[in-house]
Amino acid sequence: MGLWLLWAGVAEAASTLRCGSAVVSLGERMAEVQDKCGEARSRDVIGYRTVRVGSFYGFRQEEVAVEEWSYLLRGGMLYFLRFEGNRLVDIKSKRRN
Repeated sequence: MGLWLLWAGVAEAASTLRCGSAVVSLGERMAEVQDKCGEARSRDVIGYRTVRVGSFYGFRQEEVAVEEWSYLLRGGMLYFLRFEGNRLVDIKSKRRN
């Protein structure tokens, strides 16, 4: 029983999120997510990250903003969407207490 309670409080990761009849997937742009899900409950810049970007001429390093958006959807579930450089890279959910 104790293990179940511990697991219930942990956020779960997913690769898609349903907003009404639309589906949001990893790799989508911020504007695409906002079009499908509407305005986020909160939008926070949580830092910056250096990433390697490849092109025909080789690789270069670029600093990108890391943002976390939250949505309260489907019967009280909280969803946390993490963006790096305008692209959705992670979706986590947590049951609202």
